[in-house]
Amino acid sequence: MESHWRATDSTYTFHNGSTIEFFSADNDSKLRGARRDVLYMNECNNMTMHSYTELVSRTKKSVFLDWNPVAPFWFHEELQHDDDVDFLIVNYLDNEACPDSALKFILKAKEKALTSKYWENWYNVYGLGLIGNLEGVIFENWSQIDSVPSSAKLVGRGMDFGYTNDPTTMIDVYMIDGTYIFDEVMYQTGLTNPEIARLFKSKGLNQSVYTFADSAEPKSIQELKNAGMKIRGAEKGKDSILFGIQKMQEVDFKVTANSVNLIKELRNYTWMIDKQGDKMNRPVDAFNHCIDAIRYYFQTKDKFTGSYVGTSV
Repeated sequence: MESHWRATDSTYTFHNGSTIEFFSADNDSKLRGARRDVLYMNECNNMTMHSYTELVSRTKKSVFLDWNPVAPFWFHEELQHDDDVDFLIVNYLDNEACPDSALKFILKAKEKALTSKYWENWYNVYGLGLIGNLEGVIFENWSQIDSVPSSAKLVGRGMDFGYTNDPTTMIDVYMIDGTYIFDEVMYQTGLTNPEIARLFKSKGLNQSVYTFADSAEPKSIQELKNAGMKIRGAEKGKDSILFGIQKMQEVDFKVTANSVNLIKELRNYTWMIDKQGDKMNRPVDAFNHCIDAIRYYFQTKDKFTGSYVGTSV
């Protein structure tokens, strides 16, 4: 009944006194506000893990989440395998009330999926409820392997500096049979330069190759060099981000299974979208700390190849 709806605070109250409240997860006061019996988070993959924890900690009974699986997110990493979590995949085949117009569109997409990579991804996500890729994802030229093969050759290393909010990242770059392999060896916030050097040594990382790091931090590079690391500042210039992305797109590469943060970034690193919904020639500045480390390697490797590895890459 319309009289039960209060538009001022977006609540609907039933005859028995139960209330449903609707609010946006970007409202901090609601995240830390009143407690509830049941929580329902719609399209929770567009919300942060922080929003989830704030809301769940104030929920007494049950929590329900839904999303379109355009890419893995915090649920898959943090919740899916918990003993008290039930995970169900439902799609249009389970929906007896699916409108004829929607069903027609989905079946049309199914046919297009036979010859189109775009529609194949769309149908997998929105038709079958399977994990796909984000629209506009930048890198699709990679696959996952269990570990670095023993015969692979270490050819370089990339590094991106962080501290409070952003992590310091380090990626080892290997080659085997002309294919690149990336292996995440560092991803951590709050590291000082002496701590980076100690962590580097404690991991026993191979010092036969250079680490190419963000040249915007020459002081950090010099301090790590003084601590014994073989390190150089990465080459930068106009459009260096796009140049590095292009170099990474030109090759097929593999990523080790333990490189969990790099894998997450590759699945979520996308082009910016304009108001008309078209892709722009500029990446979203997010999910890029490991990728930036790899970019620094690709932007610089050709200038120093002969001086640090005995192969042409």
